[in-house]
Amino acid sequence: MGGFFGVASKESCIFDLFFGIDYHSHLGTRRGGMVLYSEEKGFDRAIHNIENSPFRTKFDKDFATMDGHLGIGCISDHEPQPLLIRSHLGNYAISTVGKVNNLNSLAEKLFDCGKSHFLEMSGGEINQTELVAALINQKDSIVEGMLYAQEVIDGSMSVLLMTKEGIYAMRDRYGRTPVIIGKKPGAYCVSFENFAYMHLGYADYKELGPGEIVYITPEEVKVMASAGDEMKICTFLWVYYGYPTSAYEGVNVEEMRNRCGRYMAQRDNVDVDLVAGVPDSGLAHAIGYANEAHKPFARPFIKYTPTWPRSFMPTKQEQRKLIAKMKLIPVEPLIRDKKLLLIDDSIVRGTQLRETTDFLFNSGAKEVHIRPACPPIIHGCKYLNFSRSNSDMDLIARRVIAEREKEVTPEVLADYSNPESKNYKEMEQCICKQMNFTSLSYNRLDDMIKAVGIEPCKLCTYCWNGKE
Repeated sequence: MGGFFGVASKESCIFDLFFGIDYHSHLGTRRGGMVLYSEEKGFDRAIHNIENSPFRTKFDKDFATMDGHLGIGCISDHEPQPLLIRSHLGNYAISTVGKVNNLNSLAEKLFDCGKSHFLEMSGGEINQTELVAALINQKDSIVEGMLYAQEVIDGSMSVLLMTKEGIYAMRDRYGRTPVIIGKKPGAYCVSFENFAYMHLGYADYKELGPGEIVYITPEEVKVMASAGDEMKICTFLWVYYGYPTSAYEGVNVEEMRNRCGRYMAQRDNVDVDLVAGVPDSGLAHAIGYANEAHKPFARPFIKYTPTWPRSFMPTKQEQRKLIAKMKLIPVEPLIRDKKLLLIDDSIVRGTQLRETTDFLFNSGAKEVHIRPACPPIIHGCKYLNFSRSNSDMDLIARRVIAEREKEVTPEVLADYSNPESKNYKEMEQCICKQMNFTSLSYNRLDDMIKAVGIEPCKLCTYCWNGKE
């Protein structure tokens, strides 16, 4: 996913910027970066790999030497950023959150128009933040360029762009990811997560609407392009990605997960000794379920957080499996001879949860009942990086469907996404058997949407039902 943070202040902003970015560490695993501007030093940037060490550790020396009254930064799960750009629009720094599906075709179009060039990343990929900057530079003003980029990008793209005078912030066209403004005397900040500025003295000021562009200085926030009418915010922000203290569109993550668990319990009648959640995002779902079902909530395994924080996960699947296993330490008295109900935020490929289940059985569990907090993921995400993979066949639900069907059409997929259909129930049973669960019951899409509590038409549910 990735996240960003920016500050425009009358005084030094390095403290706010450093900790504001750090509070986004749960959103990305690969790189962190920050840029500050001061009249004395101009643009001053640092980018570090954070795969083997957290943001605060890697940027500690930069924190001691960098300074400025304007700054932007990010936690990235892919490309290095922020980037420094020199163009006919002036010098600026840029950071993005999103996904560009038509990156290669847009690059070819830029080659045809102006003989542009891009610096290749390892593996020959183009840095999508650099591509966004190139699109912005096609127009005569920054705002025109940002609007143009929104228009031609297939996917989703939110942007922070910092000049010498202020910061432009743009939420993606359909508001799939949040962009929120905070305010305190003499300063404004802009953030993906609203909790990130809570301890920095800022109060909620404004949540940008879909496609909205604002210009932020220490004195004011000026709307440069009004919000659009249509919103499709990612529902996974509440189910999985969001930090428990965050709120999007006025809905707190922890509260949503509690409601989600309650609704799951209302449709369930399994006899278990304990209800548990997979750390971290499964915990609140499990608490809601346990309270509603009047079953004891327990933690049969604990995540070892001192050296394995939530964000510390390699990008390679084999390494992820190993790290996921190493992070969870069993509490054997809460496992042996117990019938456990376990809630995870989702089942994507299924590898980690299968290993967790085997681990519980090997530790003496009598039964392991699995209750994912969201429906089966049938479509890989086209807009962000959740369930991003080389093929939909990496998704366990999609593999089971392919095994059962000679031809997988949109109509077939629609039937498998219907929790009342025979195919859905048989798919659920197949996954349960493959994963060695005692029982499996996914959360229903309608219950999950009800748990969020905003208008269903404003939520993106593409990965579950294929509807854009």
